[in-house]
Amino acid sequence: MQRRLALLTPMAAALVAAGCASFDSPAKGLSPGHWDAFNRAQIEGLIAGLGKGSPGYNAARPPYVVFDWDNTSIFLDIEEASLIYQLENLVFGATPAQLEVALRKNIPKKDFLPAYNNAAGKPVNIDLLVPDIVASYTWLYQNYKGMKGAQSLAVVAMSPHYGAFITKVRYLYEAIGDTFDHDTAYPWVTYLFAGMTEAQVRKLTADTVAWQLKEPVAKVKWTSPVALPGRAGVVSVSWKNGLRLQPEMQELYAAFRNAGFDVWVCSASFVDVIKEISSNPAFGYNNPPERVLAMELERDVNGVIQPEFRRGYDQTQGPGKTKNIRRFLVSKYGYGPSFVAGDSEGDQNMMADFADTKKVLIVNRLRDPKTDIGKFSAMAVQNYGKPNTRYLLQGRDDNTGEWVASQLHTPLGATQGKALK
Repeated sequence: MQRRLALLTPMAAALVAAGCASFDSPAKGLSPGHWDAFNRAQIEGLIAGLGKGSPGYNAARPPYVVFDWDNTSIFLDIEEASLIYQLENLVFGATPAQLEVALRKNIPKKDFLPAYNNAAGKPVNIDLLVPDIVASYTWLYQNYKGMKGAQSLAVVAMSPHYGAFITKVRYLYEAIGDTFDHDTAYPWVTYLFAGMTEAQVRKLTADTVAWQLKEPVAKVKWTSPVALPGRAGVVSVSWKNGLRLQPEMQELYAAFRNAGFDVWVCSASFVDVIKEISSNPAFGYNNPPERVLAMELERDVNGVIQPEFRRGYDQTQGPGKTKNIRRFLVSKYGYGPSFVAGDSEGDQNMMADFADTKKVLIVNRLRDPKTDIGKFSAMAVQNYGKPNTRYLLQGRDDNTGEWVASQLHTPLGATQGKALK
């Protein structure tokens, strides 16, 4: 029990200590928590109207719901957090040659956006960066005892090769994401699991969550060593640290299950990562691993992950989320989800594409008003308090990683929240 409490947020830990470890005990309604009260009431109404206590409920044809994962079911992004843990702890299964294939996979040779110029102000591209990364990884591969060497992580971490490797891979992730389209960028980070098995990725994920819950919510910046500029030069990258589990979502997953809904996750992160964090009892969501739709890669006969997207599958982002829901869920149930939750442009298609969807929960991250999700957010503000509204906007404070009891979003470093960008 003590281990589980250490892994949960304070609110979740309190509920566990009170005897609600899985949030699966029967309840009359959702705990107020940090819910916007109108949003909570609307979802409670949906559960009451369609769940097993309703006159029209049919256990053979249950309603189902679909949740996005990153920045929706949790605070921050488990794929990104896993990448940092993977880099800092050198948890890789690839040889240097295999890693080079993964790093270059489907990445155009054009320069990254000017925002990613090196410290000297010069443009950087994949052909400048990959040789630096592979050279440093080769040194680490030959020297670190977790690979083919004999030195401890603490010892190899003192080498400029360590700093150059971890910084330039994380920088590459950011540069690819901002420079190229989602179809190119989203699968790329998953290729870094090449050479690993599902069990290894799931352990990496669990270790990542345990580590992140102890980290402060803060911005982190890495700069590659001046002593080892390589071909790409010195580069820097920043990201947000401090992933948190979301107690309101843990309870909502359970409330839907208790009411006879099937609960599904549809995520643009790698499938083994999402299976672990969403199903591990220590993390409080208790969703069956077989109810995950996420990014898939090819595997060899021994289950070893290959740096190739699974043939015949659509990426689980943007329009691909709708395609996967239609392929695997609508074909199974004969109808669409009654509820969808998400936070980003990658979710806006599944939020709008199903006539059966009664309510859509948007975790507010101040999305571009020109995007569909920005427009949906504006509709949620306009229709706030109206019982027939489809879109619900839920506020969050990025300084704490917690929801707030309103529609307002407060960015990291800001002191005031607002509803729309």
